[in-house]
Amino acid sequence: MKTTVAAVQMISTPHIEENMASAARLVRQAAEGGAHLVALPEYWPIMGMSDADKVAHAEQPGSGPIQDFMAESARRHKIWLIGGTLPLAAPDAGKVMNTTLVYGPDGASVVRYDKIHLFGFTKGDESYDEARTIVPGAAVGSFEAPFGRVGLSVCYDLRFPELYRALGECALIVVPAAFTHTTGVAHWEVLLRARAIENQCYVLAAAQGGLHANGRRTFGHSMLIDPWGEVKAQLKEGEGVVSGQVDQEFLASVRESLPALKHRRL
Repeated sequence: MKTTVAAVQMISTPHIEENMASAARLVRQAAEGGAHLVALPEYWPIMGMSDADKVAHAEQPGSGPIQDFMAESARRHKIWLIGGTLPLAAPDAGKVMNTTLVYGPDGASVVRYDKIHLFGFTKGDESYDEARTIVPGAAVGSFEAPFGRVGLSVCYDLRFPELYRALGECALIVVPAAFTHTTGVAHWEVLLRARAIENQCYVLAAAQGGLHANGRRTFGHSMLIDPWGEVKAQLKEGEGVVSGQVDQEFLASVRESLPALKHRRL
């Protein structure tokens, strides 16, 4: 069995309506290309002029224009939609949860994952500290798709392999991201390929990819990687869609010929 999956790459702006219009067009393009599962990038609804901008647009779980848009998109195109991340209300004043919501082909919410690992980086004039405006999640998230388990992670999570072990044996791992250009050049592809190889599964990465209105440059390079670590499709920069197939027979053959998951001792 082969299932077409797709990653949407965006250059999100500070304006939610603009980003919704872009996402609608790109999700439609992915669905018309045959994708049964589509992933949006991290921060797709808003890349504000400051980190605090997203706090003003935080939604309550189950209610709000961003969630309504994602549910309707999944239902309209009859796809599994992995909604990148959006800001959901957090218990701490002035902060949000950076949350992935997944919707089934009927538009119903399937699972929620709050990003666990919060990015912090300082080099020269570049400085990021997500903990200033985000509360970290505490539990891993996954769901069962027709082709197998799909594990959820977000951006900086990629550097923590223990999270992926905690997900169990997945057919597909999804990584919505807004990797900086600096860290992306150095580590993005090698980390994605490592997660695919060590977990013997497909990895679908949906990224922000370009120069944003706030001056931030994200790395892009959305891609699909197979369980042998081979990059099957990639988009370097700019808006667009990356698609390819999750092949259950190939996944099983990799695990049969090199049963590393069965050889674990720890």
